[in-house]
Amino acid sequence: MIVLDVIAGVLVLAGAVLALTAAIGVVRFGDTLARMHSATKPQVLGLLLVLAGALIRLRGSHDAGMVTVSIIFTLITAPVVAHRVGRLAYQEQDMTEVLSFDQLGELSEEDQASR
Repeated sequence: MIVLDVIAGVLVLAGAVLALTAAIGVVRFGDTLARMHSATKPQVLGLLLVLAGALIRLRGSHDAGMVTVSIIFTLITAPVVAHRVGRLAYQEQDMTEVLSFDQLGELSEEDQASR
């Protein structure tokens, strides 16, 4: 029991540190794509670590099911939101000086119509 509590504490602490680094990155980075990267990658991993620590701590409880659902929901929605924010940032801002290689140079017809 004590070992699992220590593991849960370490996971929660590591998740909190990752969330802190994500917050610092959002404040420090200059352009939208760098901020988006900082806001999504360590933030999602930090949240998953915190939820994994909570799941270990809540073992045998009915609340563990809700934590599991939260983990699944985060894994499903985070990449979709990050992709959409990146796409909108690309469409709304001039990214020629930020990107070294423009993979979206040829926009689809519906993307050009929305401009």
